[in-house]
Amino acid sequence: MENDKGELVELYVPRKCSASNRIIRADDHASVQIAVAKVSEDGRAIAGDNQIYALSGFVRAMGEADDSMNRLLQRDGYLKSVWSAQR
Repeated sequence: MENDKGELVELYVPRKCSASNRIIRADDHASVQIAVAKVSEDGRAIAGDNQIYALSGFVRAMGEADDSMNRLLQRDGYLKSVWSAQR
């Protein structure tokens, strides 16, 4: 599709699951998108500074959403020593 300026734009840009890297389809009504705010040392949220995670319905249906969020949050520095992988 083209906009007024003649640039090509897409009407629908699919999201990807943060945990499984699968594309979240438009008819996946079990998927969620969670915004986690960055906070200062005294516990106050920093305005406009957040990280967004999308979880597909597939991950949620398997019961892996909580573990996946812990892994992603620890990887990005929001949590410490919560998730450890077993090799």
